[in-house]
Amino acid sequence: MLTRRGFVRTLGALMLSGVASGAYAVGIEPVGRPRVVRYNLVPNKWPVGLKLRLVILADLHACRPWMSPRRIGDICAQANALDGDMILLLGDFLSGMRMGGNRVTSDEWAGELARLAAPLGVHAVMGNHDWIDDPDAMISGMGPTIVHKALASINVPIYENQASRFEKDGKGFWLAGLADQIGPREGLDDLPGTLAQVTDEAPVILMAHEPDVFPTVPERVSVTLSGHTHGGQIRLFGYSPIVPSRYHNRYAYGHVVEDDRNLIVSGGLGCSIAPIRFGSPPEIVVVELG
Repeated sequence: MLTRRGFVRTLGALMLSGVASGAYAVGIEPVGRPRVVRYNLVPNKWPVGLKLRLVILADLHACRPWMSPRRIGDICAQANALDGDMILLLGDFLSGMRMGGNRVTSDEWAGELARLAAPLGVHAVMGNHDWIDDPDAMISGMGPTIVHKALASINVPIYENQASRFEKDGKGFWLAGLADQIGPREGLDDLPGTLAQVTDEAPVILMAHEPDVFPTVPERVSVTLSGHTHGGQIRLFGYSPIVPSRYHNRYAYGHVVEDDRNLIVSGGLGCSIAPIRFGSPPEIVVVELG
């Protein structure tokens, strides 16, 4: 039988646990050194002898104090040390924060991203907050946005319904990227038009900020790489109660295989709306292909 004293002790313990969990979710997990999450896969029809290492940074959401210029610089140094053939930036460079925080200018965050280097280059797509948090671009409904200008200043190409061919060790592959699927209006992305630019049988790697396009991605694409969801920002026992996707937990996080098609969703680095992460720590993703 639970005595009054026992009840008070239990209640006190629960309250302390709640306070500790809240402090961790706001003050520790969101600002910790990103973990490195690795995926190794050989997609169907992947060329023998082609080995690629892709280092992926998603959802920076530059904002003091949680994603300061200094922290972005540290993340870039960590990413460079992973020796990727390519570094891919999957969108949402702007803050997106609605609960506190101070602005980091585009010159500041772009100056830190300029440190990134890889043999086959650094490549990017836009995220929804790169439109939504750029009032002038939202009013005009077109670019160049703050992010377009910032990345152009450091010579990082943005793929908006574009595909480019690369080679490594004499083997060809395509890198494709979609325009954002949400802002400034739905319909900026054009998957058929993007894939129509692929002119041979070399494998295709697709960057798409939001994973919701995946059901329409054909088998022709070896792997789709996305961010956007932050793993839900709060993730308990592999489940996220809130996911910014019409498919909810289906594409919330990790390596998803459907009909022999591969999707990898990064948990990302920053926070959106609220500076909270719990069970979904910041991460840099490394994808080893071949």
